[in-house]
Amino acid sequence: MLNRVAVLSDIHGVLPALEAVLAEPDASVADRIVLTGDITAGPQPAQVLDLLTSLGDRVAWISGNADRELLEYRRGQRDSIPDPIAPWAAQQLREDHLELLGALPRSLSLSVRGLGKVLFCHATPRDDEEVVLVDSSLDRWAEVFSGLDADVRAVVCGHTHMPFVRLAHGRLVINPGSVGMPYGRSGAHWATLGPGAELRHTDFDIEAAVAQVSRDSSYPDIEQWSDYFLHARATDADALAAFGPRDGRRQTE
Repeated sequence: MLNRVAVLSDIHGVLPALEAVLAEPDASVADRIVLTGDITAGPQPAQVLDLLTSLGDRVAWISGNADRELLEYRRGQRDSIPDPIAPWAAQQLREDHLELLGALPRSLSLSVRGLGKVLFCHATPRDDEEVVLVDSSLDRWAEVFSGLDADVRAVVCGHTHMPFVRLAHGRLVINPGSVGMPYGRSGAHWATLGPGAELRHTDFDIEAAVAQVSRDSSYPDIEQWSDYFLHARATDADALAAFGPRDGRRQTE
């Protein structure tokens, strides 16, 4: 059983945000660092993967939909990706990066002190693109939890870049938010588990990070990309408006 777990989700290839979180004392001493997907689709994909792999067995990896899409694009299994930066990011990856992404599981379970059996996934336990939100209905949560073993007492998911902790049908649900592409508030969002669940926020020098990313990345629209996402120009209201219809709710809700 693990005493302390750091959860990092949706890094999206932003190296300075990742470095800021890894420098946090609670991240540096965690028994395990769990990555809940969407690790690479962003301006510094190779650098992010190289840093994470250097941490060795402390890191537990899960694939996100964006990681899957990059791999499919490079393997010729698709000819486009909706995210404009993703095709460029896919071309930056070495063969060893592709092999790593191809071997990642869609979910994993760990036993964490104070929480019991915790299932980690990217979007939901059954799908890497499905949307659930802090205000999704209990009927919706029952639907996405269908098929889970009864002994799973907590579920950790990412995908929507919006941090929350809530109960749903007796299970604790934790979304750590996004390390590299936050919505609503700038800085890196992550979480710690054990014995409870705590949402974490790491401030770092956003202007310096924008300058670093813009300098180091060859993505053609990098200045616009880094300004928009590192400053969290998309509000939480914007994100909820975009994601809400995808969680099955009625339009009148």
